[in-house]
Amino acid sequence: MIKASVSGLAVLSLAFAVPAFAQDAEAPCDYEIVVLGAGQDAGAPQIGNAGNDGPRLLPSSLALIDWVEGTRYLFDATPAITEQLAMLDSIAPPQDGLGVDGVFLTHAHIGHYLGLAYFGREAAGASGIPVYAMPRLAEFLISNGPWSQLVELENIELIGLGSGDAVQAVALSPSLVVVALPVPHRDEFSETVGLYIMLEGRSALYLPDIDSWEGWTGANGPMFDRMLDRSDHVFIDATFWDDNELPGRDMSEIPHPRVTETMDLLQDLPASERAKVHFIHYNHTNPIRDPNSPESREVAERGFNVARRGDRFCL
Repeated sequence: MIKASVSGLAVLSLAFAVPAFAQDAEAPCDYEIVVLGAGQDAGAPQIGNAGNDGPRLLPSSLALIDWVEGTRYLFDATPAITEQLAMLDSIAPPQDGLGVDGVFLTHAHIGHYLGLAYFGREAAGASGIPVYAMPRLAEFLISNGPWSQLVELENIELIGLGSGDAVQAVALSPSLVVVALPVPHRDEFSETVGLYIMLEGRSALYLPDIDSWEGWTGANGPMFDRMLDRSDHVFIDATFWDDNELPGRDMSEIPHPRVTETMDLLQDLPASERAKVHFIHYNHTNPIRDPNSPESREVAERGFNVARRGDRFCL
């Protein structure tokens, strides 16, 4: 069964009627984002390319630490969840058990939800971990093993994140809200969303997969510009560097905004806006995988950032 709501849940329209929050006063870091992985779903070395000697990548995932409430949330549950949780434990040791107070899922591609399996009886044998998912994704988990067993044994508790194009906000505390934003992507098994983390006067967007920026529109037009303007940090799709990355493949059949395309799109913005961008979810073939590559240097020189595992950001 899908739990439809949680305490403090609010529904927002695609016109994006986000509540106005007061600006944070200068204070210690009460809320922190940790990059647990920055690679494409299969990480690196990738299957079939085990001899590749480039830097190791874990699939994309963020953690949100609420130091005030002593809680920890995962954004996507990857196949590398064991190693990723171990790193999170070293930063913010769990108060009880796994210390996972919720998992927000973006969609049903392998790097974003397979880690849920480790909550099951063969591994953690967890109890009632809240898993926030859009309706098609929740139904997919309920209807297909081994995910259905997680629900039946109450290892996880599914909580709905909205329906169709409706935007829904979940209040995790009086100060902390997460909003699911539907985006265009390959949706064979589920919808795809970006996840918008809102605090009082601070916010961040996690959007590891999208087909195109121009295809992401809301009631008032293009969404990307508005979300960049509203956010302090945006962790966005950087699967491929450019259209020449996969020799022998028709890359028009793999729609993702290329890193070069995104930088060109935003190049005329002020430096403070470009600095908000953190490229994440890069394929093992993407040269920004190597922090010393000319492409990584180009990203920095143009005023953008490449997300790396272990990066930490205060909100």
